[in-house]
Amino acid sequence: MMVPILEPVKGVKLDLPAKMKAIRAKENLTQEDFCREVDISLSSWKKYEASITDMGLAPFLKVANHPRFKKYALWLTTGETAPEYGQVSPL
Repeated sequence: MMVPILEPVKGVKLDLPAKMKAIRAKENLTQEDFCREVDISLSSWKKYEASITDMGLAPFLKVANHPRFKKYALWLTTGETAPEYGQVSPL
């Protein structure tokens, strides 16, 4: 299983699971709380974060489009930020 490597703002390469963990950590949420917030099963989320299964588009979009986490959408997809538009990095 190949996990895409994305270039975040600070120059450290992070894969998608690491990016999701970074968002969850920045928001001070447990896996359980995060899953409740985005309506994803805890068992699926644990597999995503552990890189056991690849995250599909539907759960990715649940995170990227969620009002609380939308501020990370640009960073999630491109590794870039645009603070002037409210797009930030959790790092």
